[in-house]
Amino acid sequence: MSASQLAFGSSLYASDCLPGCTHSAVCIARLIACSLINHKNKTKETNEGEAMTGFLLVWTSPSSFFRLPPFMAAAKLQCRVALSLHSHPFSRRVSSINPSMLPQTSPPLFLSSLTPPHLFLTSHRHFSSVNQRSAGFSKYWKRTKPFTAHLNNKDNDANPTEQSSGDVNLDSTAPVTTPNSKPTPTTTRHKKHSKTNSKKQQSSTSVEEAAQAKTSSSTKTKTKPKELLDASASTKPQPNKKTRKPTGKPKAIKTVKVSPDKQQQHKPMHKSKPFRQGSLKPLYPPTAKSVVVVESVTKAKVIQGYLGPMFEVLPSYGHVRDLAARSGSVRPDDDFSMVWEVPSPAWTHLKTIKVALNGAENLVLASDPDREGEAIAWHIIEMLQQQDALHQGVTVARVVFHEITEQSIKNALQAPREIDLNLVHAYLARRALDYLIGFNISPLLWRKLPGCQSAGRVQSAALSLICDREMEIDEFTPQEYWTIDVELYIMETGSSVNARLTHFDFNKLNQLSVRSHTEARDIEQKINVASFLVAGAKESKMRRNPPTPYITSTLQQDAANKLHFSSMYTMKLAQKLYEGVQLSDGKTTGLITYIRTDGLHISGEAVKEIHSLVIERYGQDFASDSPRKYFKKVKNAQEAHEAVRPTNVRMLPSMLANVLDEDSLKLYTLIWSRTVACQMEPATIEQIQVDIGNANGSITLRSACSGVGFLGYQIVYEDKEAGAIKNKESEVNDHNEAFGILKSLKPGDPFNLSEVKLKQHFTQPPPRYSEGTLVKKLEELGIGRPSTYASTLKVLQDRNYVTVKNRVLNPEFRGRMVSAFLSQHFTEVTDYSFTADMETELDNVSAGLTEWKGLLRDYWTRFSSYCSHAESVHIHQVEKMLEKTFGDFLFGSLPDDSRTCPSCLEGTLIFKYMLDIYGDDEDEETPQNNSVEEPKLLGVHPVSTEKVLLKNGPYGFYLQLGEDRKGYTPKRASVSHIKDVDNITLEDALELLRYPVTLGNHPKDGHPIILKLAKVGFAVRHRRTIASVPKNMKPDNVSLEKALELLSGDDVRRSGRPKRKPKVEEVVEAM
Repeated sequence: MSASQLAFGSSLYASDCLPGCTHSAVCIARLIACSLINHKNKTKETNEGEAMTGFLLVWTSPSSFFRLPPFMAAAKLQCRVALSLHSHPFSRRVSSINPSMLPQTSPPLFLSSLTPPHLFLTSHRHFSSVNQRSAGFSKYWKRTKPFTAHLNNKDNDANPTEQSSGDVNLDSTAPVTTPNSKPTPTTTRHKKHSKTNSKKQQSSTSVEEAAQAKTSSSTKTKTKPKELLDASASTKPQPNKKTRKPTGKPKAIKTVKVSPDKQQQHKPMHKSKPFRQGSLKPLYPPTAKSVVVVESVTKAKVIQGYLGPMFEVLPSYGHVRDLAARSGSVRPDDDFSMVWEVPSPAWTHLKTIKVALNGAENLVLASDPDREGEAIAWHIIEMLQQQDALHQGVTVARVVFHEITEQSIKNALQAPREIDLNLVHAYLARRALDYLIGFNISPLLWRKLPGCQSAGRVQSAALSLICDREMEIDEFTPQEYWTIDVELYIMETGSSVNARLTHFDFNKLNQLSVRSHTEARDIEQKINVASFLVAGAKESKMRRNPPTPYITSTLQQDAANKLHFSSMYTMKLAQKLYEGVQLSDGKTTGLITYIRTDGLHISGEAVKEIHSLVIERYGQDFASDSPRKYFKKVKNAQEAHEAVRPTNVRMLPSMLANVLDEDSLKLYTLIWSRTVACQMEPATIEQIQVDIGNANGSITLRSACSGVGFLGYQIVYEDKEAGAIKNKESEVNDHNEAFGILKSLKPGDPFNLSEVKLKQHFTQPPPRYSEGTLVKKLEELGIGRPSTYASTLKVLQDRNYVTVKNRVLNPEFRGRMVSAFLSQHFTEVTDYSFTADMETELDNVSAGLTEWKGLLRDYWTRFSSYCSHAESVHIHQVEKMLEKTFGDFLFGSLPDDSRTCPSCLEGTLIFKYMLDIYGDDEDEETPQNNSVEEPKLLGVHPVSTEKVLLKNGPYGFYLQLGEDRKGYTPKRASVSHIKDVDNITLEDALELLRYPVTLGNHPKDGHPIILKLAKVGFAVRHRRTIASVPKNMKPDNVSLEKALELLSGDDVRRSGRPKRKPKVEEVVEAM
């Protein structure tokens, strides 16, 4: 027997449990070890001694010690036998044993019908199935790791007594000394224990007995044992094989280690970190092989070209795992533990990373510099640790960069850091919070509001904004008012001046002063008989400061207002510009900095480069004297990253005309112009205001005009050579003839009356939100974050809660019902201030100021009570609430308040989620309930004379050639990608209906190559291979040769179902 095993037995004996205790596996092993130590100097002639030696040699090995707990029932019997056989010498040697605890049954009665102990405790006897073997491994292996670490310690043989003080402990909550943690102070064990320790022993004993009984029960009934989930468990698809012959060492189900919070509180449940610890050294210039993990393939290709062969850059394809998409993935009753699910493709990507780590010394995690990026890096480390892919020599480092350029990447590698657990905790809190809200409210919506799909934390607040604005529009009552404009001409020059009536009868007029046409006509008559002259003039100058650089929200707003891009489309284009494009010289580089930001600052080097460019192109007068600094003034700004700007400001938009497609070029031009303008001098606006009155001053007309005195930053938007987009401000503020005329007038100059114009107006309701204005409102209120705006708007549209018509957001009635229900029963979810305050709390978690589980616990306490109350509400109560809320909107057009059915004149209209008739038993169709949107006739085809129709289907608008009739399949073309379908002409329709067009046959296989109209433009197709046609290329210019070139390029995709079906795997939850 080795010194390591003796030290192991000594450490068990020195533990705080009494040697006579027979209720736990720990005590069993402790007793057997002590018994063996007592007899180590005697000859091993008896079968019992051989059995004891074999038992300890087998069950104290690192590879098989985990088997002990599942056999607690059998081991208890073995322990009683050992005590009975060796009671006298054992009790003499061990002074603390209580003889009364020894079993009174004689050994012959125990051993008369029993197999020898070392044969009784076989390795697989009590595993009735593979699942139970795996369950036993997963459940108990982590708890026994301190034992194996003790046995494998090389210092045990040299000095076995140093390890006998109690370092080995199976309690999962006890601290353990690791190579990188502070040593835990040890205490001397005494024979007499306090009352507290006695209570703890009794509690521990009862728990272990319960676990023993449960294990025995599951073994006898051959049922799957109950799950034991850590705070962060993952699931992996496994073959659904119920039984198999146990061969070799039990194979473990791959489980992910617990969350960072658990890692800090329950260190014994993990191995000590296998990768290298300590201060991180610069990774560039390279001294050894490094594996760099980024999020996308495009980014990986670009960075690989910068770093060379010493670095292997691999993509993770986004998140490698996520919360399991089912109920119970976040468990508030289990300290908010989470169940993670790993998609099948992610295992392949992780395997690629694992293979690449062979022979590497560094693992560099270079995901995006935000919470999601930090979470991706954390998930990758957890999964690689699970697969034992991080050996002792691997150094794990986290690097961040805000632009994909060669210098930025190398600078980041020179300043590596560790994972920021505060950001990870903020991610976990946000993810858990959104999950709890969504998975608790959504089922209620399904039951209480049939047809409504889901609700979420940010999307519900955004939907409430849209629906509240719609309610204001419904309740708005327009008011009539009139304006009076007068055209005057100067007799000396013959020039005309337009002026508006501002004072009448010595009183200043406001917007609603003239309310009727009669009042306007009375004023007109008095103006016609009056003579006018210049009463006074006022000139002023105003400085208009340059705009701030773009952040995520303002970029989406400007793209929506100026380019008519949706938020999601804007982010898609910006992501491509950030990840990198191939330039005309063959080099690939990122064109803009990181796009998800709310910071307005720009690096000092970039400011100097902008200042230099402005002087070169526009002159010293247009460059700002000192660098302009901008600060965020909206709520909850983090400002962790730079503003969105070009990585190289000298890359003019005109240089990328043949590199980028049309929409990407427009977006880059916006970013370039705004970035250059933000560091220039303000524009000077000259304003002039002339008052014109009658003789006694009772009537006053006012004419005003403005012009640009100094262009300042606006010269950037006039730079056609750079390819800039002209700004509307510059168009309005141009010098014009009217400005010069007004400036030449002097007090007392007479005018002749030319014409009096009366105009009728009505006050307008508040406008509906566009995507740009809604993003601006969300930003002002502090709801959501830059990375969530686009996805929030997309979810609202995908759920059919909101539709986009004429570039504004119109709430559907389904969305309004959801918003009303949430406002009634979940006030906090739709409350703007609460949602904004929650964002602040999540930011505090990122800064380490708030404990994330405490935040979840506080919110869940209130939210669960809302769910319980809403669950008890009957569906009829919901209907009454909705009828009360929307009654005026639904039935306001009826002539009286009786709600009599306008069709049969007998029934009564009530609210039943759709308009229904109460009291009308006949199932008669009426024009009111049978109305559908009629197809729009655009014209007639000039050749076939078939009608060209614009129709609306379940997937959007489409064109159709000919009417539906039996035996005829009309040709159709989708126009869902066209934003303004109402303006489609017959010529447009004929052009779209002529596709698809066969360009010719492929020279290799003879199959046709087709030019067709896709969802977002045109594409060419050969069998299952599809390539998009660049947006700056007209479809008429696509020839067979050009199509072959596109199909052989990199931007191709496959369509259709693959020939071999993917393997169907059952998701087995980790134990």
